[in-house]
Formats: sequence, structure tokens, C-alpha cells
Amino acid sequence: MARRKNGIAEDLFKITAALPWWVGIALAVAVYVLLQPYAVLETPIQAAPGQISRVVAGQMGRTFAYYGQYILPLLFLSGALASFFKQRKRKNLVWFAGSGKTDNPLHNINWKDFELLAGEVFRMRGFTVIENDSGGADGGIDLVLKKDGEIFLVQCKQWRAYKVSVSVVRELLGVMVTKGAAGGFVVTSGIFTSEAQSFAKGQNIELIDGSILTAMIEKTHGLTSNKVDRAKKNDPESIPSATTAEPSCPQCGNAMVKRVARKGANSGKNFWGCVEFPRCRGMRAIG
Repeated sequence: MARRKNGIAEDLFKITAALPWWVGIALAVAVYVLLQPYAVLETPIQAAPGQISRVVAGQMGRTFAYYGQYILPLLFLSGALASFFKQRKRKNLVWFAGSGKTDNPLHNINWKDFELLAGEVFRMRGFTVIENDSGGADGGIDLVLKKDGEIFLVQCKQWRAYKVSVSVVRELLGVMVTKGAAGGFVVTSGIFTSEAQSFAKGQNIELIDGSILTAMIEKTHGLTSNKVDRAKKNDPESIPSATTAEPSCPQCGNAMVKRVARKGANSGKNFWGCVEFPRCRGMRAIG
């Protein structure tokens, strides 16, 4: 079934909603200031011979300005309001995903919110993010990223019950080649198959699973440091490090704390352990 074409008003609203909210307000003010003086101009009662077409065109322009001075600012303000609430929603999603208040928070949001969350994470990494709000086929992409003059494509999969297969990565690579993108990302709340991981190597495609995405959120918002402080305070096996910075966990990317081995050949020795223990058992040697 053919997709319905958007009207000019709907297009203006969507474009404004995709911009920062303050841009919509600035556009509303600018349009009113530009159109208002033209809208109040008086229409000539009589027209000289040969000037009728010009008078008619002027009258049409003034009519447009008269109604446009109210309609266009209203559209821009509506888009700005939508942008504001969307921005706040993205921030709330990031906070929810990194708060640790629920188990598997990435599984407790719908697919559209997952795309918003992923887009906000990339914004926090310095990318300009364009979201796919068409509501139709996305051509294999959900987000378009821009950074340093290069374009990157993102496919989001909020899958809970099964792993993301290699076919998804192949699909993204095909779209990357078609659109000339410099790289791509597949983001999921779950995990990837070994075939998908092997295929992504050397293709300039980064696979971001649920644990990595959570670690990125926590690291960007400083939530990891809070978790480290709690781990040091509550875990009797962890000890503060005075001079050595905490490394990142080799398995999930979270911060690590110093712990003391209780068993085995290394009993009594210090090592770096993940703050997510026992959920994550990543460790590094000290020294």
C-alpha cells in the first residue's frame, strides 16, 4: 500500500520537532517579526493599466502574510514543545537505564523508547543524531549519525528472547555500502551470536549488546563511580586504591575495584574485580 504523502504543515512540524527546542522558538519569533509588517500593508484600491497582475500577486502575498504570521509561529512553537518533551524523555530513559533500580531495565522499555535511548547515548558520545520518524520501512537503519564529516548508520534490536543473528549485521553492511556510510552500529538489549560477532570484524561495524550499552550509559553519566563507591563501602573484600586508577572490566566495560583473593594459589593477594560481581566475574591482575 502506498504511503500517504505528508502536507507542508506536517513536514514543518516534524522538522522543527527534530531540532533543539530553542530553535523552534527562535523560528516562531523570526517568522512573526518578518511577516507582521507585510501583513498590515494596505492594498491599493486602484491599479494602473498593466499592473493588475502585480496588484493581485501583492494581495495574495499579504493574505499569506496575514494568516502566516499566526499559523507558522504556532507550528514552530508546537514543534519546539514536542522537541522539549522528547528531549526530556530521552534524558529520563538514560537515567532509568543507568539507575539500577530495576533488573534488566533495557528489557522494560518498548522498541521505540529503546531507539530513543540509543540515540541519546550516541549524542552523549559527540554524534549528531537523526532519528527515523517516518513510521514506515527504515531501509535497515533506525538512526543516522554524523561526526567529523562522516556518516554512520545504526540498527536497533530490542530483542529479549533470542540472540541477534548474522543476517542483521549483513543487512546493515548492505545499507552502509549503498549509502556510502563510514561505519555502522548494531545495538541490542540482548546479545549477539558468535557468527554475527565474527562477521562484524573487519567490516567497521560495532556490535553493542545490553551489557556494553548499560556500561556506556553509566560511564557517561558518572553512575559507574557511584557504583564503585557503594561497592567499596559494602563489599568487605574490596579495598580502596590510593594511587591506582580503576581499570575497565574486560567483559562488560564497567569499573573495577580492588579485591582480595580468598582461595586458590593466589589466596591473600589483591586483584581487580568487576563492581557487578557476581553478575559479572571479570577480573584483572594487579602489578
